[in-house]
Amino acid sequence: MLKRSLSRSAYGTGWSSTRRALLIAAILLTLIAVSGLAATLTGQGDRHSDSADSPAPASPSSPTAPASSANPQAGTGSVPAPPRIADPVAFAKRAAAMLWSYDTRDTSRDEQIAGMERWMTKESQYSDWLSVSAQVPDPTLWSRMADQQQRASAALAEGHYPAAFKQALAEDPTAITKAYIYAVTVTGKQRITWAKGGGGAEDRSVTLAVQCRPSHDCSLVAIAPRVAP
Repeated sequence: MLKRSLSRSAYGTGWSSTRRALLIAAILLTLIAVSGLAATLTGQGDRHSDSADSPAPASPSSPTAPASSANPQAGTGSVPAPPRIADPVAFAKRAAAMLWSYDTRDTSRDEQIAGMERWMTKESQYSDWLSVSAQVPDPTLWSRMADQQQRASAALAEGHYPAAFKQALAEDPTAITKAYIYAVTVTGKQRITWAKGGGGAEDRSVTLAVQCRPSHDCSLVAIAPRVAP
């Protein structure tokens, strides 16, 4: 989400072995052994360099508790509600747009977190909330961004299932039927603007894990630490 001026988010911190094993099992179950996607989804995150004209300096984000426990009364500001979509690719594109967009002029940090949390799966055994909430900068940096009236919007290019995911699914189509979690890679562009006419744009890409059970709307499971082609 806030990568351009926030620097490298929690991708660099890695996942705990328990979370990583749980998410891998949920996404591809036994297919991981033959697909090679495990290396893609559990490797170190790609790091994007900061733009020279960005007003906010690089700063890692601090771990963030789920919105429901951090501030139960928080609104959601400009963060959109999750769409009622049953298609994994369509949902992942909307989720990526949400993650790459923010507006510190009318949305507090707590509201940003609360809005993002609404997109998450309610099945706690699969949810990796930390991989999502860690995209939000720490309170000090958010405050500095707000002082600059910083905001971002997203323009999406395309979304697709990673090649390794499609291969694994073709080899065993029934393996996904336990958790119905799909890997989807989304590409696009994030444009950031701030006070006094400052601004810039950056190409973005992300691999998301999304859950789309039959006859249910999709929800977000996690952000993979590395983009899967």
